[in-house]
Amino acid sequence: MEDKGANMMVVLKRNTTTKGGNMGFTEDLTEYGLTRQEATIYACLLCQGSMTGYEIAKDTGISKSNVYTAVKELVQKGAAVLEEGDVTRYLAIDIERFCKDYQRHLQTIEERLIKEQPKRPQIQEGYITIESYRHIRDKVYDMLSKCEKRLYIQADCCFLSDYKQELERLSAEGKKVVILTDADLSIKDAIVYKTAEVSGQIRFITDSSYVLTGDITGSEYDTCLFSAKRNLVEVVKESLRNRIYMIDQITYQKER
Repeated sequence: MEDKGANMMVVLKRNTTTKGGNMGFTEDLTEYGLTRQEATIYACLLCQGSMTGYEIAKDTGISKSNVYTAVKELVQKGAAVLEEGDVTRYLAIDIERFCKDYQRHLQTIEERLIKEQPKRPQIQEGYITIESYRHIRDKVYDMLSKCEKRLYIQADCCFLSDYKQELERLSAEGKKVVILTDADLSIKDAIVYKTAEVSGQIRFITDSSYVLTGDITGSEYDTCLFSAKRNLVEVVKESLRNRIYMIDQITYQKER
């Protein structure tokens, strides 16, 4: 017979940080608007099924008063429902439904915010520090979505594989895509240079106008510099140009 309690402990203890940003099941749930206590209780309900507040407190070690406050919030947030009877019990909503409902709610809010946002003045951006691996990844997505003509990017293949779909789209649209990476990466019509000296680095230029540069390890302490300043764009562009020249020279020597 399956031990649901053991399954719950496996879920609650899966808190290993990975380069992709996965900090465990309950940690991921906090990205969907749940507090840590609410996420812990929701995970418990998913594993155990219908439970009373007393049973939840016993299984999670959370005090009964905090359990009743948390399950009330879970119901309001659409993550759980009440089962009325002689004793009130709580049941978790299927996680796929909960996630899709939350995303749909955020989409509605996003559309309203975009429509009602105040007009921003035109401000020339200087040197902007992007902190944490997650925000660096978001900035890369932003730069790719706004690229109009060409891009040059140097990063390890593992990092770039997350953006393969966007890179393929840009290449298919006829935009120049030049990639320097440490392993084979197949992007149709893109120019790909293989080089071993990219580990932990990102050098990214779009439209000869914007640059993102720094070191990345997958940590919340990662930092990159983003700028539209011509001097920094030219410095990074020259660095990439020199790297490409060296790769071409090495290739030429090997083919002789």
